[in-house]
Amino acid sequence: MRVNGKTAILALAMASLMATSASAQQRVLKYNADYDPIPLKAMEEIIADFEAANPDIDVQLTNFDHEGYKTAIRNFLTADAPDLANWYAGNRMAPFVNAGQFMDVSDVWEANGLKDSLGSALASMTIDGKQWGIPYTYYQWGIYYNRDAYKAAGVDVPGDNGVTWEQFLAGCEKFKAAGIDCLTTGSKALWPVAGIFDYLSLRTNGYEWHMDLTAGKVAWTDDSVKKVFAEFGKLQPYVTANHAAIDWQDAAALLVQGKAANYVMGNFAVGTFKEGGMTNDNLGFLVFPEITAGIPRAEEAPTDTIHIPAGAKNVDDAKKFLAFMASPEAQTKWNAAQGQLPINKNASVNTDDPFLVAGFKMLSTAEGGIAQFFDRDAPAEMAKVGMEGFQQFLVQPDQLDNILDRLEKARQRIYK
Repeated sequence: MRVNGKTAILALAMASLMATSASAQQRVLKYNADYDPIPLKAMEEIIADFEAANPDIDVQLTNFDHEGYKTAIRNFLTADAPDLANWYAGNRMAPFVNAGQFMDVSDVWEANGLKDSLGSALASMTIDGKQWGIPYTYYQWGIYYNRDAYKAAGVDVPGDNGVTWEQFLAGCEKFKAAGIDCLTTGSKALWPVAGIFDYLSLRTNGYEWHMDLTAGKVAWTDDSVKKVFAEFGKLQPYVTANHAAIDWQDAAALLVQGKAANYVMGNFAVGTFKEGGMTNDNLGFLVFPEITAGIPRAEEAPTDTIHIPAGAKNVDDAKKFLAFMASPEAQTKWNAAQGQLPINKNASVNTDDPFLVAGFKMLSTAEGGIAQFFDRDAPAEMAKVGMEGFQQFLVQPDQLDNILDRLEKARQRIYK
């Protein structure tokens, strides 16, 4: 069909007007985040899905590098708040909650049944009985072990029901007799040994006590702390002797080579184990054993979250996005791209990866709660002093009283 010049100009003007009108009708949702390239690409796809389902919303994502974000969030929450912001669960979100900078989103949880579907992370998202954000990914910690080392030492390989604490320690004695480290770690960078301490703390006194300890509410000289170190002391003779001089990758090599039998570590290390030559046939995963009977099982799983700043301008659409990100479909898609675990118990994981499957089952049934790791749950200065203390205890267990006195003095100074 022929179109004359005047008609074409009119049609062009009408199209421009309609586009301008459509653009004007779109509501802007500003989102500040700190994604690496792979998770950023995954989030961009999630945003595209959200915008397709909500064509009247334009999500504008501003991405920062991790370190820069830690400073930026303190500035933009005060001066120019976006509608959504990435952060972390547990005590890491508490300062922003207590300062009134994160919004209560309990209504999103209630309206979408999230206390059930995101139940494993409920405790770590709750302060004063309210929920302050949406958790969308985590990865498990636990005990990775070398089946060949178990067989070499004549120790029964853990079954589906795991082992008791007494059985684990009895195995350590057999490993020692066979010249194999029962437990390896590399504490040169401090943080790996915190994973051991956290599990001993969670299994000895429970999640709430552990959160109180990292929040500065428990004196390090208290008898309840000494109970944790009593269990730590049972492990100490069986830990790789030169751990303070090696990094976590060096300890991973000991596990790969069968020079160590067990390693308390995060799931991100599986790739390193496999690069070293381990396969699903000789690499196993074990839930950290129960120590104090009857304490609900809590787990260590650093959890990433999205929050609505108190200064957000588009709160209604921000809540829509949180509900979308909490869904099993969105969590399945994002975590599949990242190789991590969705928190929604109705989401799916890669069934070809036995460690993701085991982690998903373990975390989804953690009725005791999800801890974030010592250097996330405690303030940075306390975390450093604490991890130095854990490392020293493994080298000099006879210095426990001096270590605890030092940590207590730090607690009184840091948590003023």
